[in-house]
Formats: sequence, C-alpha cells, structure tokens
Amino acid sequence: MYIHPPSATRILLPDGRHMAYHEIGVPLDRARYSVIAPHGFLSSRLGGIPGVKVSLLEEFGIRLVTYDLPGFGESDPHPERNLNSSALDMQYLADALGVNSKFWVLGYSSGAIHAWAAMKFIPNRVAGVAMFSPFVNPYESSMTKEELTGTWNKWTRKRKLTYYLARRSPKFLDYFYRRTFLSGKHGQIDKYLSLWLGAKALCNKIKRNPECDKTLISEPAFEEFWHRDVEESIRQGSTKPFIEEAALQVSNWGFSLVDLQVQEKCSGKGILSWLGYGQVKCELTGFLGPVHIWQGMDDQVVPPQMTDYVARILPRVVGPLEESTEAPTEDDGEQEAANLDLAAE
Repeated sequence: MYIHPPSATRILLPDGRHMAYHEIGVPLDRARYSVIAPHGFLSSRLGGIPGVKVSLLEEFGIRLVTYDLPGFGESDPHPERNLNSSALDMQYLADALGVNSKFWVLGYSSGAIHAWAAMKFIPNRVAGVAMFSPFVNPYESSMTKEELTGTWNKWTRKRKLTYYLARRSPKFLDYFYRRTFLSGKHGQIDKYLSLWLGAKALCNKIKRNPECDKTLISEPAFEEFWHRDVEESIRQGSTKPFIEEAALQVSNWGFSLVDLQVQEKCSGKGILSWLGYGQVKCELTGFLGPVHIWQGMDDQVVPPQMTDYVARILPRVVGPLEESTEAPTEDDGEQEAANLDLAAE
C-alpha cells in the first residue's frame, strides 16, 4: 500500500476543520448544473463517478464536485459527526465554491444516506437528487414486515453481523477493520469485485456475456483507479471515521423518510377562521424537488425491497424505478462484505 503525498484542494469550514474536495467538468461561470457527490464507505473524493468522461459533463454543462467525508482522505475528522452535520458540510462546501443557487446531490449505495440528510436538513439548497440503489436504514420502523424480511434475507450472515455490531457495539468493528483494509493489504481486486452484482447483471442482461465483469476488473486503468481511491480513503490510518460511517447507516438518523413526504401544512385554523375572521395560510412541507432513482433488481447490497419502501413512502417525489443500466463500479456495501470475508480467513 502506498500513501501519496497530500495534493487536495481544501476549504476552511466555520468550525475550523478543513475539507478536501475535487471538481471536474465545467467551471462555475459556465455551469448549468452544480452536482455534489458524497462518497460511500472505503472511498474518497477521488471516487466521483467512475469512468465518467469530462466531455460528457461539458456537453451538459455540469460541474461535478466530490469531497472527502470527515476523517477520510485529506478532510479533518469531526468530533461529533451526524447526518445533520453532514448536510451542513455540504452546504458550506457549496458556499465556499461560489454555488449561490441550488445544487443537485448524487448518492451511491450507502453514500445516499448523506443525500437523504441534505433533503431533510438543507432542502432549500437542494435542486434535486439522483441516487443509484440508495441505502435505507434497515432498522427503519416504518418499513413493512415484507420490506424488512425481503431486505434482511438478501444479506449474508456476515453482513447482518456487521450491521448488528454497527448499531449495538460499533467499537468492535475496530478489530475487523484493522485486520482488513487498514492492515495495508488490499488482497486481489477480483476478490473484492466478485461480489459486486451490477457488472455481472449488466453483462448477462445487456451484453449476454458473463465474463465482461472480469474484463472490467482486468483493465489496468480501472485497477489503478480502484487502488488509488482505497488508499486515499484510509490515508489517516484511523478506524474511527469508518466506524462512524458504519454506525450512521444503521443508527437513529434524527429523522425518518416519512418526514420527506410532501404535505400541505396550514396555520390559522380555528374558531375565528371558521367564522370568517381569520385567514388560513397553507404551505407545502417535505422535500419538494425531483428525486430520480436507479435500482439494480439483482442487487444484494441494497436490495430492491429498500427502494420499494422508498417508492411507497415517497410516491410523489420518487421518479421511475429502473434496473440499473450502468454497473456501479464502486459499491461500498460489497466492499465491506469483502472486508469481513478477509477478516474471517
């Protein structure tokens, strides 16, 4: 494992922390859309959208900004990190980069928890959200029995153990993490990627070629990208940010997705308004922007039952659910599963 010299551009946050970020696409003065993408587990600002071409971003006038979560890469840790602070960090980043209007948020897999947070805590700054197999807290009380059972039945015992420890005794994850990705040994890349369902499902359905995921893995540029991103994520050598991230996924978020429902809230109701002397004022609450979700129907990291739950709870804001036509090349949940597999060896 090689840790590269520090190279990130950083901003100073109001609380004195530094946040590292990376941007590609068009500059601010030419941007039609500003997109901020929080990364998932065992990733960094370098993850971005794997394989995206700058020419494509330029064609659509997109300024894509990625950043290191607290304690990852070159961003300073946050002593009391939660999803509220995560959303505020996103807002501070946008302000520092001159994004005075609304911006879009892009979330992959478990990285989507930060997109949910932005929808809840800074809705007036978010123009819309795009998500790929978005993770939902599997302990969410508003999920039906069928949704919960369908989700948990998709996971291996090791994954279930990880989520249980992250919720009940997250400090025990330190042992697993030090024996796996923080040991300095990544293992063979195909062992990590063999669990990533998107590529295989895409090949079988679109290209009818079950070997194409191996072709993707064998690409030297992709392997170099993957290792560089992992190395950057563990730059600080601490298990704390990873334990925090795992715990955030399954602990109390401070809100429920039900809170994001678009509802009409009226004030001024009462006897006076009934008699015609008062004026009733109504406004819409919840997240009012568009949300687009792509879901791999064979995904065993974020099972489709999670997206079924989202579609049921947020029918007015969730766009058409589709089978992913692009393989997620950086699935944090599968990464974690592979880490546990290696720890058990």
